[in-house]
Amino acid sequence: MRTARTLTRLDEVGTGDHVCQLLGPADDVMDRSRAFVADGALFGDKVVIVGPAAETAASEFAPMVLDPARLGGSLLAAVRREAASAGREGFRSLRVLHHVTPDGSATRPEELLRSELDLEEFAADSGALVVCAYSSGDWGASTLEKVRCVHPHHLGSRPASPAFQVYRTGKDGWTVNGVIDAEGAPAFAAILRTLLARSRTVRLCCEALDFFDAAGMSALADAAGHLPDRKVVLEGTNETVRLAWELSGFATPVVPVVMTP
Repeated sequence: MRTARTLTRLDEVGTGDHVCQLLGPADDVMDRSRAFVADGALFGDKVVIVGPAAETAASEFAPMVLDPARLGGSLLAAVRREAASAGREGFRSLRVLHHVTPDGSATRPEELLRSELDLEEFAADSGALVVCAYSSGDWGASTLEKVRCVHPHHLGSRPASPAFQVYRTGKDGWTVNGVIDAEGAPAFAAILRTLLARSRTVRLCCEALDFFDAAGMSALADAAGHLPDRKVVLEGTNETVRLAWELSGFATPVVPVVMTP
């Protein structure tokens, strides 16, 4: 069972992990990710670096390099191909270091969020090890907050885990944990809209959801009704959340949201 956790070092990354590594403006991504790449040889994993070719091709570990701007397709399709070939070639798994830059294939915030949710699903379903490295100097705070919410694993005590997380659990569902309040509501709405664009029914396990305020509930209702014939099912909600949903006036047939204990 996958669980959210904070790592202190990249050599703690395990199979199925999807890690958000936030770097300082002066940090070198290859220098900071050396342990993760080197452990590929130790554990028998196929290593793939996704990032600008000029920056990554000189890696002393000589892994395969994929330039997002030259993929000719989606990043998800590319890593799936590499995972399939890794299995045929006798590797234990696929180990992906994704250096995410603004000039990559996902340039708009909604594209970036969709790409990260794709990678989250891929890591969970395939057992691949995926580290997404972001430089705080390249991205705005709002964008970083959204992408951090869809990584169940984070590197180090800084930054702390976001207020809530949405991550893959099982073949047909997602877990949401933490606190969704006015500050996190826009990110939660963006994540839900992205998931609903991919599936008519989105199932969220909410047993670890601690608090859901009026802004969060409004974001849920708006996102659920964003596209026709969509539905959000929240499973494992506590009595307080269900009562607040009803008292807020959202528990109507017009709002395509179902909450269950």
